[in-house]
Amino acid sequence: MLYDFSKEKFDIIIQGGQSNAEGCGIGAVPEPFESRGEILMMENDFTVMTAREKVWGNDAVGNFVFSYADRYIKDGWLKDGRKILILLAAVGGTSFHAKQWGLQDELFLKMIDMLKTALALNPKNQVVAFLWHQGESDTENPNRDRHYNNLTALVKNIRKTAGQEKLPFIAGDFVHHWKNDNIEICKPIITAIKDVCADIENAAFVDTDGLQSNSEKTGNDDTIHFSREALYQLGNRYYAAFCDIVQT
Repeated sequence: MLYDFSKEKFDIIIQGGQSNAEGCGIGAVPEPFESRGEILMMENDFTVMTAREKVWGNDAVGNFVFSYADRYIKDGWLKDGRKILILLAAVGGTSFHAKQWGLQDELFLKMIDMLKTALALNPKNQVVAFLWHQGESDTENPNRDRHYNNLTALVKNIRKTAGQEKLPFIAGDFVHHWKNDNIEICKPIITAIKDVCADIENAAFVDTDGLQSNSEKTGNDDTIHFSREALYQLGNRYYAAFCDIVQT
């Protein structure tokens, strides 16, 4: 028998963007994320299940939204009788310039459909945060104004669909290991993301200084992705930014 999720009341967390939001971090962590019934996830095929890390071969793969959700529960934001539902809308290697995240593009429309589906499950469901990490692929054709306009429109439309004009929006910097090697093409995109977070209400930009790449953590050649441990730390930074927004 299929589980009836309409009987659950969810605090919804939207996670969008590309691979560092989808989660590509490997390596050991001091305290691995533990799957449990309080935290569920909707994948982009609309499947809902208990939240869990992916496994690539022998490696568990991190996702920063899980440490964010852990802190959200630990600090008492999740009220009795409610659960978290994470919408995993991120897809690796995607961008605005390739027409994947614009308002008429497939991935944006899929994210909107996921959000509408989650909200329709129960009238008491509510969206509590929109977490975004994206932009590396847009450095292939970097343009500050275009990225600023696209991201601003995306956030406004998510907020409109959620029925919350002040829904907390949080975005973050790239892996410094990769960004510093590609600084000139990264500057316009990072500037755009920072400016969006500064110009729209209830938003924050998260710095990523000190967070290691997979290459730095494991010795492989992957400099563009945060390591699994770094993703756990990044989730904590996104959560701290959320607290700053809602407690101001």
